[in-house]
Amino acid sequence: MKGVQIVEPNKLQIVDLEKPQIDKENNVLVRMVAAGICGSDVGIYHGTNAAATYPRIIGHENMGIVEEIGEGVTRVKVGDRVIIDQVTACGHCYACRKGRPNVCGNLKVRGVHIDGGYREYMAVPDRDCYLVPEILSDEEAVMIEPTTIAVQCCSRAQLESEDTVMIIGSGALGSSILRIVKLYNPKAIIVTDIDDAKLEEAKKNGATYTINSLKEDVPTKAHELTDGYGPTVTIDAACVKGSLLTALQATGNAGRVITMGFSVAPTEVNQFVITSKELDVRGSRLQNRKFQDVIDLVNEGKVDLRGSISHTWNFEDAQAAFDFVDSHDPSYRKGVLTFKK
Repeated sequence: MKGVQIVEPNKLQIVDLEKPQIDKENNVLVRMVAAGICGSDVGIYHGTNAAATYPRIIGHENMGIVEEIGEGVTRVKVGDRVIIDQVTACGHCYACRKGRPNVCGNLKVRGVHIDGGYREYMAVPDRDCYLVPEILSDEEAVMIEPTTIAVQCCSRAQLESEDTVMIIGSGALGSSILRIVKLYNPKAIIVTDIDDAKLEEAKKNGATYTINSLKEDVPTKAHELTDGYGPTVTIDAACVKGSLLTALQATGNAGRVITMGFSVAPTEVNQFVITSKELDVRGSRLQNRKFQDVIDLVNEGKVDLRGSISHTWNFEDAQAAFDFVDSHDPSYRKGVLTFKK
């Protein structure tokens, strides 16, 4: 079989791999059908993801069809369409004992620390397989995983209906977060970005207010829109230089700031802006068993993931796909690699 391997930063190759066999632990063989292109995949390609190791078969938004199951497997059957949980954890460290395996001390993420889904077959434990809702196409199903990230960050923010929420960034991540934030019926949702077209789309999708950060000072405008108080929750979905400080400056007293970035580049913050307002600054990483939550939301009609995919490529054209993502073409929203023959 073949797969997409990042040999080292900025070096992508299509490589021949041995087809995996199921065993007692990895008791489900999945034939890959579609895998999303995430910002973190691009980061691994460019060498800016501090968690990644090389060489690596990337891909963590992985959907496929069950081709073989081991003895005693009842969770899935041959022919099922499944989405695969990307988190593997030890189960016994402090974080795991506290019910937070997504930050396990021995965490291994498929596509980051261990090989992921940009290959034709994967063998995984049945507990990591979730049935894809019938309403979603194969390509649309990859959106389940990024939506789990959004559900996780809203969980970390402990959102309530009395909150005013600001989302910094209206790309694929910010748009997924907006979908979930709306379900909490907050008092208002503010979305910031540098692209007017993305802000207009956010308005259509439920944002109460939008701010173009190239044209207006975000903390000042955010305070104006919240009667001088500031948002009670700010989620940094842009994760760029300066966005964390913007979030801290904009957020009102006793508010929560959720960080999601993985950059190791220094960023300017000061203690006063946190301590004086007694802000809670919380990281949100991956997801903590949120796949079924998202699938239930889709099946209940509360979250619509259809129409999210703007571009698809065959997996053997991964280099062209990543080059296109790097071009920042305005038509691009979300890309998927397909494995269909």
